[in-house]
Amino acid sequence: MKVSREQMAENRCRILDVASRLFRDKGFDAVSVAEVMKAAGLTHGGFYGHFSSKDDLIAQTLAHVLAADSSGGGDLRAYVSSYLSSRHRDNAAGGCPTAGLAAAIRHQTPAARSAMTEGLRSQIERIGKALPNLDPSDRRRAAIGSWAAMVGAVILARAIDDPVLSDEVLEQTRTWIDAGISQASAS
Repeated sequence: MKVSREQMAENRCRILDVASRLFRDKGFDAVSVAEVMKAAGLTHGGFYGHFSSKDDLIAQTLAHVLAADSSGGGDLRAYVSSYLSSRHRDNAAGGCPTAGLAAAIRHQTPAARSAMTEGLRSQIERIGKALPNLDPSDRRRAAIGSWAAMVGAVILARAIDDPVLSDEVLEQTRTWIDAGISQASAS
């Protein structure tokens, strides 16, 4: 039975969404193509109608999820608060792809690394737009520093087995970034 272009596009989007959750939850190496296709409710044989390889799936999944992750409003405080929350920390599969996958990207293809690079550029731009009172070089520095602190805090908070320290890492990073936002707003 022939599948319409519309159905193909829907299937592809479903595969990318499922792969994104699985990769963020388990990592790239622990997820097979067969597992992705089964979780998407599709047959393994249909995979190659959408992707040339697992590496292609990884690169396209990153581009897909990072584009969705970097879209959003300009309320930086609300974004920081949500990002640096225990809810986000505890939901790796549905959380930030950068925090979930950044360490593993260096072992991936140039296409996957390029997708991560574009995601980083988008986040820097997104945060920078929320800091209009700063001159361009200070805005970029603040955006890069804030994003690096946010991602690092989530990675560290997920990595440790001490819930009190994990919460403190998130809280203190949130407070530190909020102080920088307040200072930038006062400028």
